[in-house]
Amino acid sequence: MNKIATTTSEKIILGMDPGTSVMGYGVILVKGNAVSIIQYGVIHLSKYVGHELKLKKIFERVIGIIDDFDPDEVALEAPFYGKNVQSMLKLGRAQGVAMAAALSREIPITEYAPKKVKQSVTGNGNASKEQVASMLKSILKFTEDPKLLDATDALAVALCHHYNANSPNAKSKSWKAFLNDNPNRVK
Repeated sequence: MNKIATTTSEKIILGMDPGTSVMGYGVILVKGNAVSIIQYGVIHLSKYVGHELKLKKIFERVIGIIDDFDPDEVALEAPFYGKNVQSMLKLGRAQGVAMAAALSREIPITEYAPKKVKQSVTGNGNASKEQVASMLKSILKFTEDPKLLDATDALAVALCHHYNANSPNAKSKSWKAFLNDNPNRVK
């Protein structure tokens, strides 16, 4: 395993954009307020015949990415609601297998709706994949254009998780927890 050493002020986040033909992944390193790309890419699945084999490959590849980069947290894009029930079912299975891979390594998982990811990165929940990729190039300071936008979508999920984990409301999951954590803010 190529474990990257981290300190308490560093965090590695694996973002994933589940799919059954192409699955995007992005690994970022957060050091204080600085965010950098460790790696991003796609897992090609269309060459595999049968949904079961694709799910097996998703599990194996996600385990490999986890073992290579030892992320502290995993963020996934939640399936969007569409009219094709079969497509949604297959996408949900792909997401579930990716989640199972992370859980098998005891890594915490957070899901984000596609609009939330786009809103976090571009300020527009209806941004196109191209707009998300363009904004990521600016934020993360990379120049090459990705061959497939599933990879930048996965980076966007990881960055969305970083932004949300560091928001003032992130540490308080309920009003009671918020009040306990912030007694000076209540009069």
